[in-house]
Amino acid sequence: MRCAARTGAVLAVSVSTLVLSCTVAHAIGEEGSQAPPSGGTGGASGGTLTASAATTRIKVTRQGGGSAHATRPLAPVDPGWEPPACWYEPVATPAQLKEAVDRLKKDPDGELVPVTPSLSWGRELMVNHYEKGRDDTDSGFGYKNYNLGKDGMFWRGVINENRQNDAESYDCERTLFWQDAGTLPDDDHAPTPDVLAGYAYDKIDVPQTEVQLKPAATSTVNLPTWAWLDKATFKEVRVRAELPDAGVWAETTARPVALHLDPGTDDAETYPASGDCAIDKDGSIGRPYSEGDAGTTPPCGVRYLRATGDTPYRLKASVTWQISWEGSGGARGDLPDGTFETTRAMTVQEIQSVNR
Repeated sequence: MRCAARTGAVLAVSVSTLVLSCTVAHAIGEEGSQAPPSGGTGGASGGTLTASAATTRIKVTRQGGGSAHATRPLAPVDPGWEPPACWYEPVATPAQLKEAVDRLKKDPDGELVPVTPSLSWGRELMVNHYEKGRDDTDSGFGYKNYNLGKDGMFWRGVINENRQNDAESYDCERTLFWQDAGTLPDDDHAPTPDVLAGYAYDKIDVPQTEVQLKPAATSTVNLPTWAWLDKATFKEVRVRAELPDAGVWAETTARPVALHLDPGTDDAETYPASGDCAIDKDGSIGRPYSEGDAGTTPPCGVRYLRATGDTPYRLKASVTWQISWEGSGGARGDLPDGTFETTRAMTVQEIQSVNR
């Protein structure tokens, strides 16, 4: 078996821990010139797929919100929250596994078959374990003739492409194993709806909508600056994550709920006083300034009490997005709120008066 050493920060106490990693090229479950599943890198040629451990079969569909505008990812309000680091998913039918091993029999010195995200096996191990039924994994069993004729698939761990350097990404190292059709592994890293919901959260992009201001960039001391977001560009965003052959899906929804204003200085007042502008029933936030609003208090805005010097104030506008999800089997739940922040340079001038 040909293997290469891979280094990485696997444990906090070991900055450069050596991890066994073998050449991965005879990926299974792919035939002909199919493109690799989304989420990783790879290419197909002659029935052989070379893929990274981050190549997932999860199908991501983005629905609603921001399609006509520039978008950016959300930042979770909870800094401790992270999407799942790894999970298991189906990768090959019995026939596809047999085909991969048959290729190895023809070319025993060729590429290997990945059996975990970090480990691949050559011809001898694959034949002994998946064809002859020998135990090469301390699991207590092997598989006779690749389980041909049985209803189900072989599963393998997948690493989240955004968490490949995390220690938790090495928690899905079960050797390629069998799972009956219509069932999920009895494992903490099974692709349950909440796992797919967390994966979908990480794929949410929200509209990069600029908060509208009046005055737009130059204000006057003690003169309220109005702020608002138009309902036409401020809509909920939904991302669906579905794992084919596993019958599991989840749809994660980000719904805008509030706008928070930070004037960028203590010499200012916000409207309302908390700086949190709630979303209206029609989906908008705040209200556009009109001619008759002179001298009135805005429902959402800021009033600067001191003029700027050479450096403008940095007005921060943070939109809060409430995250919920629903999935297969009637599962549902909530995830940490997300935020999207923009910053505007605000010049504040003194009130000018004319002496007669």
